Amino acid sequence: MANHSFLLKGWSVTIVGGLLALSLKEWSIAYIFISIVVLLFFWLLDSYYLSRERLFVKLYNHVRKQKPRAVDFSMDTRMFENGCEWHGSARSTTMVLFYGGLFFVHLIMIHVLYMYGTKSIL
Repeated sequence: MANHSFLLKGWSVTIVGGLLALSLKEWSIAYIFISIVVLLFFWLLDSYYLSRERLFVKLYNHVRKQKPRAVDFSMDTRMFENGCEWHGSARSTTMVLFYGGLFFVHLIMIHVLYMYGTKSIL
């Protein structure tokens, strides 16, 4: 699951960076808003994977404390779902720093495009 999160972060930087570059090339704010939507989808998907990973860590910690004969080899994580929701994972420090930082770049780009409505800064 950590590999999925790593790949999602790589794809989000690639796609969002491409859309931001296109917005400057075309001098259009529409690409920035499309990029924000893409960024939010990646943030939510990455948060989902992080919440699943946390569930399996809780399951692992539960099983490792049991006696060997009590282990039933079930991978059912439903009993640990309390406290591991995706929206809690979305607000984790690493997610907010990574995706919040990318969102902050979008705010700067919107400001630049509104302040310098012409191509005079390029």
